[in-house]
Amino acid sequence: MVFLVVGAAMWLFEKQVPQATVHIPRPLPVAIAFSLAAAWLGVKAILDFRRHGTTVHPHYPEKASTVVADGVYRYTRNPMYLALVVVLLAWAVRLGNLASFAGPPLFVAYMTRFQVKPEERILLSKFGAPYREYMETVRRWI
Repeated sequence: MVFLVVGAAMWLFEKQVPQATVHIPRPLPVAIAFSLAAAWLGVKAILDFRRHGTTVHPHYPEKASTVVADGVYRYTRNPMYLALVVVLLAWAVRLGNLASFAGPPLFVAYMTRFQVKPEERILLSKFGAPYREYMETVRRWI
């Protein structure tokens, strides 16, 4: 839901601040490339979780059955959320407005505060040292 609200806000930014329009060469192919990369990342992240038999549902981190630290999780602790950020970047490129580029960082800030940090507390409580080590070796975003 947050992703959709931010995406809609980006569109509104573009409409409200037309003087911030910028020329981005070939915005559609760039946006498509970002979207395809995001789709690959998101699908790979889900498949990595499924391979380990753990939940992908973000509202129930307490149902996680293991710490997944391989696959795309070697590079980022939140590849599914990162995929959404990349889609928002694609949308900003497509809109071609500097004001719209505020959306992805706002999404990251909101998700970090209200989703990621609470998840981390739950997972740290559940898995202890293995999750702490994972947190120390793999970045939250990139």
